[in-house]
Amino acid sequence: MIEIKNLTKVYKDRAVLDIESLVVEKGECIVLTGHNGSGKSTFLKILAGTLKESSGEIKKEGKVCYLPQQCIPFNKSVRRNITFCLDGSRKSKNALCDVILKAFGLNHLEHKNAKTLSGGECQRLCLARVLSKKADIVLLDEPTSAADKESRAIINRLISDYRKQTGCTVIMTSHTDEIPDFDKVKIIKLCDGKITEIREESNA
Repeated sequence: MIEIKNLTKVYKDRAVLDIESLVVEKGECIVLTGHNGSGKSTFLKILAGTLKESSGEIKKEGKVCYLPQQCIPFNKSVRRNITFCLDGSRKSKNALCDVILKAFGLNHLEHKNAKTLSGGECQRLCLARVLSKKADIVLLDEPTSAADKESRAIINRLISDYRKQTGCTVIMTSHTDEIPDFDKVKIIKLCDGKITEIREESNA
């Protein structure tokens, strides 16, 4: 669960985030929407702990994994990008890597240097690194922004499958009005750092 009270982030004299109260229950899927500069990425960075809030209280339970908007692969092969993030013996890591490569549609690229991947391929690789471990809270900043329609569908399915398998809480931002086809989604709209709308959509 995540509980937020009076959360603010101020740059110089400008408040870029001002959330009075928000509770995210365990296992919920939250999609943050809003125009550029509405505070979506700032909110995720604060939750991830990579940015310090100006004031407020945040309570989080469990392990947090975070995928920033600008995902940067290691200067290694696709396979080594993934195995680098895994625990265990070399044999167990390679076996798990095979499964991950196939699931994310990257097996044909396993020996390619990750720095040469297309935008959509790079996003899938960085997402694979994040989802290669179990987490309680997964924060994803525009995970489909560089992907085409087919890749977006694949990425959203992988996120949905991971959530079902782990029971984790997912909070992700969206750069479009397109809402992932998950079973149940809570959509939170931000405008000038404030929550202006909360609604639920169900595809069950």
